[in-house]
Amino acid sequence: MPCSLEDRYIRLEVISGKNLRVPSKRIPAGIYVYVNVDSRRHWKSAIRIPSSKRSVAWGDTVTLSSHVSPALSVEIRASYELGRMLGGGEVIGELQTSWDELLDHGDEPFHLSFPPVRGVHPFLTLKAVVVHPCDDQDAAPSDSLEDCEIARDADAGHAQFAEYVTNKTVSHLNAAVEHFQLVLDQCPASHPDRAAALTNLAWARLKGCIRDDLQDIDATTSLFREALALRPVQYHPDYCLSLYNLTEALTWRRNKKSTAADIREAAKLYHELLSLYPKGTYLRSIAAGAHGVDYTHLMKASTFDKSSSSSVLRAINTVSEPLDMLAQAVEARFDQHGSIDDLDTSIRLGRDVVSLCPEGHADRASYLNNLAFSLVSRFNYQGKPNDLDEAIPLYEEALRLRPVGYESRDSSLDNLGGALATRFNKHGVIDDITQAISLYREALMLRPPGHPRYDTTLNNLALALKTRYGKLHVSEDLNEAIDRYRESLRVMRLDDPERHVNLFNLSSALCSRFTHSRENEDVEEAITLCQESLAALPSLHPDRYFSYGWLQQAYMSRYLMQHDPADLSLAVENFRLASGHPTQGFPDRVEIALRWVDEAERNQHDSALEAYQMCFELFDSHVMTRSSIISRREAATAFRGTQSQSLPGDAASCAIRRDNLRQAVQLLEQGRGQQWSLASRLRTPLEDLESTCAELAHKFSHLSKQLSDVQGSTASTDRAAADRAATEYRGLTRQWEVAVAEIRDIQGFSQFLLPPSYEDLQAAARHGPVIILIASQYSCSAIIVPTSGDPHHVPLPSIALADLKTLKDRFARAIRNASLMGPKEPRNDLIVLLRIVWDEIMLPIVNVLQHDLKLKSHSRIWLCPTAAFTSIPLHAAHPFRTNPDRSKEPCLEDLYICSYTPTLSALVRSRQMMKKHVTPSFMTIGQGQPGTGKGKAFLAVDSELELVHKLVPVTANRTTISGDAATRAGALQALEENTWVHLACHGKQDPTQPYNSHFVMRDQPLTLLDIMERDIPHAEFAFLSACHTAVGDEKTPDEVIHLAAGLQFSGFKSVVGTLWEVDDAVAKHVVKVFYENMFMDLKDGGVMDCTKAAWALNRATHAVKTEVPLEQRMVFIHIGV
Repeated sequence: MPCSLEDRYIRLEVISGKNLRVPSKRIPAGIYVYVNVDSRRHWKSAIRIPSSKRSVAWGDTVTLSSHVSPALSVEIRASYELGRMLGGGEVIGELQTSWDELLDHGDEPFHLSFPPVRGVHPFLTLKAVVVHPCDDQDAAPSDSLEDCEIARDADAGHAQFAEYVTNKTVSHLNAAVEHFQLVLDQCPASHPDRAAALTNLAWARLKGCIRDDLQDIDATTSLFREALALRPVQYHPDYCLSLYNLTEALTWRRNKKSTAADIREAAKLYHELLSLYPKGTYLRSIAAGAHGVDYTHLMKASTFDKSSSSSVLRAINTVSEPLDMLAQAVEARFDQHGSIDDLDTSIRLGRDVVSLCPEGHADRASYLNNLAFSLVSRFNYQGKPNDLDEAIPLYEEALRLRPVGYESRDSSLDNLGGALATRFNKHGVIDDITQAISLYREALMLRPPGHPRYDTTLNNLALALKTRYGKLHVSEDLNEAIDRYRESLRVMRLDDPERHVNLFNLSSALCSRFTHSRENEDVEEAITLCQESLAALPSLHPDRYFSYGWLQQAYMSRYLMQHDPADLSLAVENFRLASGHPTQGFPDRVEIALRWVDEAERNQHDSALEAYQMCFELFDSHVMTRSSIISRREAATAFRGTQSQSLPGDAASCAIRRDNLRQAVQLLEQGRGQQWSLASRLRTPLEDLESTCAELAHKFSHLSKQLSDVQGSTASTDRAAADRAATEYRGLTRQWEVAVAEIRDIQGFSQFLLPPSYEDLQAAARHGPVIILIASQYSCSAIIVPTSGDPHHVPLPSIALADLKTLKDRFARAIRNASLMGPKEPRNDLIVLLRIVWDEIMLPIVNVLQHDLKLKSHSRIWLCPTAAFTSIPLHAAHPFRTNPDRSKEPCLEDLYICSYTPTLSALVRSRQMMKKHVTPSFMTIGQGQPGTGKGKAFLAVDSELELVHKLVPVTANRTTISGDAATRAGALQALEENTWVHLACHGKQDPTQPYNSHFVMRDQPLTLLDIMERDIPHAEFAFLSACHTAVGDEKTPDEVIHLAAGLQFSGFKSVVGTLWEVDDAVAKHVVKVFYENMFMDLKDGGVMDCTKAAWALNRATHAVKTEVPLEQRMVFIHIGV
């Protein structure tokens, strides 16, 4: 029989809720639904925590009678306690409806929408059906909200606090604090609600402190501490939330007071928070550093499993928000201590957070901003362009998610403006800084006077205006910048932790104006402001670097106007302090050290050599932080255009001008060949160490191999994977550095892996002098390092840096023209150029060798050219003149046996590796048919290989690969397994990325990077009958990055390479005579000796004068022992 209206019972199922934003933005312990039928009939759902999408799944059902009242109210509430509740919590949404409206949807689920919260309508998914009373299983009287004085005061406090957050009216904050204080007054130490009362009051006060409406952050933090103490971890369900609240307070107190202890404690508490989650949960995996989390599964889950461990699992209402706060806490710890691992951790966590928050997530814009901020911080510290390239699109997406009218749009405008200004400083594109200024102006409109960030935005706009002034020199930009800086300082509190930034920024602007206006009060004020900023900062604060930098600029500006030597000395002292400041990133410190070099040279100050030394040390440390060979070169090319390229030569020139030739040699070696020296640290001969301490030698060798192996994975295109590999690399680097320190503690090893002394480098000249040719903007000269004794300086007054560059271009044209001539046509252009090389470069050197060093004819010499000298065929220098007695005047190769060495250290290292003799094996590799698009066919390759095979003694275990077998993998295997190698193929130099220079194989190129990544300690000799194998990198101080040097680095002690294109039809004449001379003694029982290669090449080029054109004789050079 159907029920009458009076007897009707309705079963209401609360299925789920979405868009559940809390008006006060406070993190709740959970969300529940409250249904109020009349004064006697109430019902409250279970408390559920929301997912990362701010949705909740309840699945709770209640059966209620509708006969008392046709109307009812439905509320969504946030609870701030999981255990015993204090009051009803905060109202998210409230709606008056009727039973008839609920029953209008039949048996189907329907949405019940509530008024908007922060621009979004929360809604519930419900289902309502009429049931018979006998069907009722849920009709027992339901829970009602506690109705007592402290509950009413708590709820009133929540309501007032929500109004404050929404409308930003301080009166509502004061009312909330008053209500919460009344509740606390009624909860003495033993009261069960005291922890909840402390937390409510503390949270309201914290938000007031954040908005500068309240000041006592210390008292607020103490309230959170007391609440945590009342909730012991062993059993209290609200312990985790109390832990989280305290970390919030500590983080914000650090922002207010820059207290290092606060951020250390916050990070520690976050780690404790994550450790409370049981094994297998997401937060536990993040805390343990695991990867590969199933985010999709996590995001589909609407609630945590009730059965998984204790109720502490429900303490955090979202995964993403605690992770984001942990990321920020770790980054703040980086700000205090400068540990790059903290920054990497912050970025990793930030990426995890963003991956949890897809398009449409309410907080996606905030998390994008936070991740981008961390990336920009790492860019500022390490200078990796990928970080800035990743950050700017993140900021742009965040700004799109915050359209006009959105409450946080001002922050996104500010952040994107800062990133664009940073990119302008890197690349100088004027549109970037102009767009940054526009963004800052819009942000300033959203932050009028009285806004807590008004002063910050003024400062940012001023900095951008001054930056544009530096590019366009429009005085209106500079004057506006100064006015904005002054206004920013005027409104900023004296105890603001960021006040020092405004001080040194205004100082910088005043210095710029002083250089044009010459108004003394500008520079005097600038100096005072910088000194004030330094006084406000602790000794290791990263921003002291900027204060030192602007202070040196002020002193230098005044020196240039007034010429007081005391100002120059003060400027230099601040250069010294800035470049040596340990908590600032290496890129900034390198930049200011380079400016120190400029000013010391320009003003002839005694600190110039110290400045050069600082540059090399910082540059070495900076490049060593890069975990792959490619990224090291990127770091090497990142500074100040050509200055860093010329720095080694300029440093040597400076030492020469100060009559310190030994230091000139050391500085030149330290500044050049850095890629080789960094990599060779991982391949250091350890025989002496093994005989002294075998265990330590093994440890060092093992760590070196691990470091070398991990380099490849850091070049991954997956940025997260690359970051993880870089973190592993730095961890291994620290272990490696500890092992090095232990080795240096052993007697006799105190200089292990330190930059070599002159005495160490002189070992390169053991079998003949090494001639270093130095090209500098200040002078060109040579230093001869003899077998013993002091080095000899050879001025080259007839040649300048510009002349060398012209000479290089003329040689390139002459070689091209010669390649078009017949074999018998005279190479007049080349003859003229080689005569210049003889007269202006090599003859002064030969005079010293003959007259001062008494070097005998046909002795060996090694040429070590630098900078522009590397492009000149010095070995082919020739007078092309006839003596009065009609004899021909001898050329360099008539007088001496010439070899090259990339650096002195490379030659020393090759000699050290000659100690072990192994049974020789000889491999010939040829690829004359490289395939379509890979170069023309070398028709003479097969005949050259056959020729070489015949000339090599049978005792050498001869093998050959060519044609289809000459692949990249086959060639690499041949290099690794044989002691002697002859390679005939195309060689290609990549001018933009020298590590991509390669030998052309059948399938894939065999690159310089492939070769460098191999360690072939038993290799002895390689003949590279290929084009361009000894032409280096023009964009770094490492002009010696080329294929021949790469083979020498990998283990080949002696290498014959080429300077330009080889004509395979005539090259085989040189090859034939070369090997005939190399192996001529073997018939008498001799052994294959790679140290004879230079002599054999000298003999070969002399022997083929009538058969081989000049440019094809000159093309071959010898490198190594």
